[in-house]
Amino acid sequence: MATQMNNSKQGLRTPLVPFMLLDYSFHSVILCGDCLIYCSVVPPSCRFGDSVTEINIQNCRRHLYLFVIWQKIMAGSIDCDHQHEYKLDRWGYPINTKSDACILHINAYCEQVLSYGAKRDVITRATQEDGDCVLANTLAALTLLDKRPSDAASHLHAAERKLEVATVYEKMVFNAVSSLINGGDEETTIDLHFKLLTDFPKDLVSLKRAQVLCFYIGRPDLSLQLVEQVLPANQGENYIYGMLSFSLLEAGRMGDAELASRKGLRIKSDDPWSQHALCHVFQHECRFKEAVQFMKTCLDSWNACCSFMYTHNWWHLALCYLEGHAHFSKVLHIYDSHILASLQRENVDPSQVYLNALGLLLNIHVHGHSGIIDDRMRDLADHLLDQSLWHQEWLLDLLAVWALTFTNKFSQADQLLEDMKCRVNEMRGNKRQSMQRVPLRQDSVF
Repeated sequence: MATQMNNSKQGLRTPLVPFMLLDYSFHSVILCGDCLIYCSVVPPSCRFGDSVTEINIQNCRRHLYLFVIWQKIMAGSIDCDHQHEYKLDRWGYPINTKSDACILHINAYCEQVLSYGAKRDVITRATQEDGDCVLANTLAALTLLDKRPSDAASHLHAAERKLEVATVYEKMVFNAVSSLINGGDEETTIDLHFKLLTDFPKDLVSLKRAQVLCFYIGRPDLSLQLVEQVLPANQGENYIYGMLSFSLLEAGRMGDAELASRKGLRIKSDDPWSQHALCHVFQHECRFKEAVQFMKTCLDSWNACCSFMYTHNWWHLALCYLEGHAHFSKVLHIYDSHILASLQRENVDPSQVYLNALGLLLNIHVHGHSGIIDDRMRDLADHLLDQSLWHQEWLLDLLAVWALTFTNKFSQADQLLEDMKCRVNEMRGNKRQSMQRVPLRQDSVF
């Protein structure tokens, strides 16, 4: 296919056997003889079911990104056996499943990830609908890794068992995710995500996953490269500009970050990551009154968020009150009534609640108000004696050492600190070096 396309003054033309437009949308699949093509913008002259002998790319909308996903079906890039049935996910990429319900739950999972929703375990329903779906099992394995590691291993094994009949897209997602799950070298894992997003740039869940990894290893430069790589294929899409904005602010480009976050909010006003990024900009520039006014307009949209995003955006609002010299009761009210009280919410992740609770108490302490938080610190430190909370987040461990020390629980603080040292010493060279950057990068959030 690619070799038959040529440049001319009239633009790129594809004089091949008839095309069949399979799905008329902003991310469509076109079947051309023995090639399956992904087209991010459909030529306006095409309608559903049309057969045409050529497409004049020059006449398409301004941004047309044509990706030959599989060069030759007959060459084996796609298993063309009629026993397999492919359905398209929300990105327009083919998944080997016969189950509409499976695709529905995969798409719901993607929405939960990008919106920082509290119901990411919806992906397990996809595996219930089709236990052989490689993509569903791969994403379920990653979702369950921290809380149910044995189930995660079973899902990863189920995905690996069916790799032979998976689509190219599913195989690339599996390779990237399995590298992450199995503790592969971070550079290798990120490189796998770069390759995945080169061929499948509309997969914003894989972009989010890669950016989170970049954040934890202190590589904001790679995070920005990733989002800039896929941005042309995602103009005007939900969530992309929040991811762009956060990468820009990590790079110190606050003006560009503000523009990106505002663009994201124009597209989807309840995107919590765009809200979060814009608040970061306001705080960096000491625009605390503006930050408070903005975040107060967003409060209702946080109710559907996961424990991290819910408590973290409340944390930002409390910090704006604190640094903007508002009455101290407003800060403590947020801590008591929204952050710590969120332990009673459905689908709560206590580790994320304690992470943001400790982050706020630390800031109060740094601002010279330690006496006001003594009782809250003692209560929180008692919870941190539960060792099941240890080693879920490096930042949580660091904050827990501080809290245990603050409340004179020295033996427990020493034990946690020694455990952390052992974990670092057991790391391979590259991982150990990247860990030296982790506290610095995580400080960009807290």
